Amino acid sequence: MVQRTRDEGSAIRVSVLMPTFDQSSYIPRALESLAIQTFADWELLIIDDASSDGTADVLRDWISDPRIRLHRLRENSGFAAALNIGLDLARGELIAYLPSDDCYYREHLTSLVRCLDSHADAILAYSGIRFHQRNGACGKIPGLPLQLVQVMHRRVDLRWIEREQLVTDDLDRLFWSGLRERGPECGTGRITCEWVEHPAQHRKAVLEPLGGGLNPYRARYGVRHPLRFHSTAGNFVDEVEHYRRFRERPDTPAADGGLKILLVGELAFNPERVLALEERGHRLYGLWTPKPWWFNTVGPLPFGHVQDLPRETWREEIRRLGVDIIYALLNWQAVPFAHSVLSAEPGIPFVWHFKEGPWLCMEHGMWPQLVDLHTRSGGQIYSSPEEKDWFANAVPGTRDGLAIALDGDLPKRDWFTGERSPRLSEEDGEFHTVVPGRPVGLPPVRLREMAAEKIHLHFYGDIQQSGWRRWIEEARAFGPGHLHLHKNVGPDRWVEEFSRYDAGWLHFLRSRNKGDIGQAFWDDLNYPARMSTLAAAGLPLIQYDNARSIVASQSLSRRLDVGVFCKSIAELGERLRDTKRMDEIRENMWRERRRFTFDDHADRLVEFFRTVIATHGRSMRAGGGK
Repeated sequence: MVQRTRDEGSAIRVSVLMPTFDQSSYIPRALESLAIQTFADWELLIIDDASSDGTADVLRDWISDPRIRLHRLRENSGFAAALNIGLDLARGELIAYLPSDDCYYREHLTSLVRCLDSHADAILAYSGIRFHQRNGACGKIPGLPLQLVQVMHRRVDLRWIEREQLVTDDLDRLFWSGLRERGPECGTGRITCEWVEHPAQHRKAVLEPLGGGLNPYRARYGVRHPLRFHSTAGNFVDEVEHYRRFRERPDTPAADGGLKILLVGELAFNPERVLALEERGHRLYGLWTPKPWWFNTVGPLPFGHVQDLPRETWREEIRRLGVDIIYALLNWQAVPFAHSVLSAEPGIPFVWHFKEGPWLCMEHGMWPQLVDLHTRSGGQIYSSPEEKDWFANAVPGTRDGLAIALDGDLPKRDWFTGERSPRLSEEDGEFHTVVPGRPVGLPPVRLREMAAEKIHLHFYGDIQQSGWRRWIEEARAFGPGHLHLHKNVGPDRWVEEFSRYDAGWLHFLRSRNKGDIGQAFWDDLNYPARMSTLAAAGLPLIQYDNARSIVASQSLSRRLDVGVFCKSIAELGERLRDTKRMDEIRENMWRERRRFTFDDHADRLVEFFRTVIATHGRSMRAGGGK
């Protein structure tokens, strides 16, 4: 390490800001790259955003350099807040950035200072940048904004947008665009820094396609408040407004005989459903899978009323709190963590709830753990009766256990309020159908058949549409004017928005199992998540007529008489033109739609918990527990 000294009171030209969080292995390289700069008139402000990986030990020798100042935060506040603290502490007239996982080349600061000195009206200067090892760009990395490491700007009274306002990977939106309003920018044309790619990169915690997203971000940084989140690849999510009604109500008083329930794993798409248990006077605690996918909701939960337990001491905590039952769930990503909790033998009855195709666990090497969860747990919950039958056939030991069927990701009843809107078909005399999500089972050529039958398809979901661009182009060519694209709609608008349509599509797939449960696949066993979305608005469910096969969604739809079954678009047209029958199905769904909410099943679930506790709790007490 190269050291130079400076009088504390002397002027400083460049203040370099280094935000860092749990990147102790990268910091020495970054610091060394600053120490060897040909430009010496700098200070470094390190803002440690509550690291827990030994960062303080790594920095101990460096902070003896008087040019380096360290500011540690007690709680993680986000890199934008860390940068704003750095701006407050900075003494230089110019601001540069050195994220702790990036590095400078020797001439980096020199070239940026010269660029600004040569362009007196410029507010910002940027260098070229090395990325992906061998790739380089003289300005922006293609498709991305300027990165922190390549920028120097004049000091102005502008703040980075912090996490409480917005989480995004778009640095233009967070700061650069506001800076550009103050003046032009200039480039050095020279590659003098390196943007390092690695799994723990902040950007990868935000972007859904890179393994990030709202829930991975929340898990990594331990965010305890609701977020406004908008990655450059996804939809805007406003948890602040979405969950306000739940956060702002007081906790429900504990009921006599109320249970203490530990939620283990993740809660998927409709996490607030578990509040139906809290509203009945039961106490909820959380222990979450450490590496969720973007759609796997984990704590700290943004709607409150659930107390998280520390992962390191959870066994001691459940004994101290007197937890009655462990409710582990839900998708395949949670299997390893749920299995680890089961294997710890906590001495408390354990219930496993699975909503996923078991084939994914096979593909990812989790089948042995999944079998354990089904055979060693005190109770099992299957997403459909058909899934229960499949496991009874495929996994010996599950046939005679305590088990019920309950869709794992039903929404909360609160979203099923409001009145129905007038239908579009009443205005133009044609038929309007909706698909909230991927148009599974509908090849583009179907749009030509729909156009012939005067059937429109309304396709919702920005993220889904981005993955189906070619399909959209071809479908539009086959059915001009009959494909309509819409942005994602949150559950607070399901009733208002989707009730405008005549019917909604489930996955339009032909089953091949011929009535043999052993030949069934996930499409046969699953209740698609969109069932509840469509049910909220009272829509009949369009499905392929699989009368001779075992198909969960078909069995439920026939039992409630809420389905529209057909084998072709021409047959669908006939069904839709039977207005008397369609009105009957529509009213059936409106009357039965409460069945598609978690609240409607919460009491049954609690009674199942009590049965498991009574059965397995006695045997655990008799055996002394562990």
